[in-house]
Amino acid sequence: MVVAAPPGLTREEVLRRVERGQSNRTGDQASRSVRDILKANLLTRFNALLGSMLVVILIVGPIQDSVFGLILVFNALIGIAQELRAKMTLDRLAIVAAPRATVIRDGNTLRIPVGEVVQDDLLRLDVGDEVVVDGSLESHGPIEVNEALLTGEADAVAKRSGDPLLAGSFVTAGGGLYRATQVGEATYARRLTIEARRFQLVRSGLMRGINQILRLVTWIIVPTALLLVVSQLRANPSLADAARASVAGVITLVPEGLVLLTSASLALAVIRLGRRKVLVQQLAAVEMLARANVVCFDKTGTLTEAEIRVADVQALDREADWEGALGAIAHLDPHPNASMLALRQAYAAPLGWEAESSVPFSSDRKWAAVRFAGRGWWVVGAPDVVAPDQDGYVQGQRAMLLAQARQVDPAAGITDPRPAALVTLTESVKPSAGATLRQLEDAGVAIKIISGDHPTVVARIAGQVGLKSVEALDGRTLPASDAALAEIVTRASIFGRVKPEQKRALVRALRLAGYTVAMAGDGVNDVLALKEADIGIALGGGSTAARAVAACVLTDGSFDGVPAVLAEGRRVIANVERLASLFFTKTVYAFLLALAVGVAVFPFPFLPRQLTLVSALTIGIPSAVFTLASRFTPSPVPFLRRVLIFAIPTGFVAAAATFTAYALAVNEPDIPINEERTVATLVMASIGLWVLARLSSPLTATRRALVAAMAVGLVLAMLIPQVRAFFELDWPRPMVVFAALGIIALALGVLEVGDRLIRGARLVRPPT
Repeated sequence: MVVAAPPGLTREEVLRRVERGQSNRTGDQASRSVRDILKANLLTRFNALLGSMLVVILIVGPIQDSVFGLILVFNALIGIAQELRAKMTLDRLAIVAAPRATVIRDGNTLRIPVGEVVQDDLLRLDVGDEVVVDGSLESHGPIEVNEALLTGEADAVAKRSGDPLLAGSFVTAGGGLYRATQVGEATYARRLTIEARRFQLVRSGLMRGINQILRLVTWIIVPTALLLVVSQLRANPSLADAARASVAGVITLVPEGLVLLTSASLALAVIRLGRRKVLVQQLAAVEMLARANVVCFDKTGTLTEAEIRVADVQALDREADWEGALGAIAHLDPHPNASMLALRQAYAAPLGWEAESSVPFSSDRKWAAVRFAGRGWWVVGAPDVVAPDQDGYVQGQRAMLLAQARQVDPAAGITDPRPAALVTLTESVKPSAGATLRQLEDAGVAIKIISGDHPTVVARIAGQVGLKSVEALDGRTLPASDAALAEIVTRASIFGRVKPEQKRALVRALRLAGYTVAMAGDGVNDVLALKEADIGIALGGGSTAARAVAACVLTDGSFDGVPAVLAEGRRVIANVERLASLFFTKTVYAFLLALAVGVAVFPFPFLPRQLTLVSALTIGIPSAVFTLASRFTPSPVPFLRRVLIFAIPTGFVAAAATFTAYALAVNEPDIPINEERTVATLVMASIGLWVLARLSSPLTATRRALVAAMAVGLVLAMLIPQVRAFFELDWPRPMVVFAALGIIALALGVLEVGDRLIRGARLVRPPT
């Protein structure tokens, strides 16, 4: 007899609870709010510093020296525009991939966003579903849930009618109905379940390195600014000249566009990935996958199509009614997996098979069982698990063994199984699977296939997708210790008969061995591994629980997007490294130059507008282009170390060359101050162009054009009288020009030799 489901809440009851604030809405969003974006891009300590410098210049004049204020505004607008664009992309994708809950209202079954669930709602759970609110189980059918994301305990917990269910757990076997008792902020797992869905920038390794640079800059700005102010008051004849010189020195220290352009690079990555149907639930995931050198894949639904079919059935006990048993078990299962659906298509529901009790299928047990009135227990599942002595049935094909048993218990297992029929199933490899894996291998990423299927089946699929190694290890023989497991998982690439907790252990072992691990999966048995990995990638058509814990969701259900995420992450790392090297080199030479000028009590060698010209040609315009760059080879050297190894010696040489040329001009009799500053500007700009060319390596046609255009811009600034007058640049005397050219040549020679030595020592050279 079929028991009708309770009608659930009525529409009026739902509206009353929403009015009382008893809904599951929490105010979370996949991206930052517009207010947060504006605050992050406008209210920064460097914007405050540069803004105050702008006010000083506007007071003392002339207006030409306030041009850097336009760059400040322009950089902020770029950052805001890019993040708003990324927000729209992220929010749109978040709506498409948002988790939904199945509720019963007015007797109808509805699929609604989890935020619309209200207190006392009646919800339906199936295998792979996440429990989205705290509740109480109401149905009497068998159900098992995994609470590992809450408690860390990997074993599934059996639940009976009246038992509590906690948000953040997920169903591993069976299914049924539960009543919502706590929603929204009141749920037990509130802090745990939102963590995987929030817009995050601060956990990025890139941003960690950037923040370290900014902290260092903050510490040196204050004493350097004080030194500049004192020295310029002594070296300049008027207060206005001293103020302009001090402002010029201070604004050079500030890497004003670094944070904004870093955010823009990450935001552009979100937009590009959105076009490829990839939802980034944590922004740092873009960067993390770029650093991944191992990607672990589940087989079913990831490498193979989710739908499978019955290919053949071999009767092992001709006296047993195996056809009736297969049809009865398949049609009685209220929450069928792909294998049960295949049996449903092949066999009709028989008459006279009345179920007395059942044990639902779980990925841990790998079998399901039903006791029929007058017919005893029937079990269907993995052949080597149902009847271990019959392992020879599997010959590289996915199979299910139907057996009768004297007794069945979820904990104790199967007693006295008697094989009745062997069902061979067929599954097809996704057409693009092989090409996708080859792209990852060509990018230097190792592939690991970790599946719950029989090792011979997994090995056959591995061969079909073109993996070099097709020897599969049996998960039942794997050691328990992390150290021993790490040694095995670094050598082997294919694993079968792996339980969900073993998947997590394999991922953990890879991480302990020093690898950065990405895990791609779609099933409930992948959830623990997805959470354990450095970055989890869920397929959009997979289980709700898998999508909830993953950092990236492939919304079209195809893992073809994994290489795209890898490429975008590497693009971001390359671009931000170039940006950081440019900006921090400027900070280093500005600091050293300020020290030298302060000790020598010289007027600062630049006006603010002259520094704006140099910065625009060697940093500002190229930085905007760098955010669009696409080529990058990963490096084992940490981000901050690579930046410092380049920026500190380069900044030292730039400062030494500029100060030397400037000092020679200052000591030359009857040289006007404008000519002295022009010498310093030409030396600094020339070295800046070398830095630009070096960081543009490899010099593609586009990058050559960029460097050439910036050099032409410098030449035109010197040749066009109106431009030269605006920037207060005057051609120095020939003798001073020749001395400056000699200093430039010497500085560039030193930089080239140092760069070759550093590359030869492999301090910053990426691996081939």
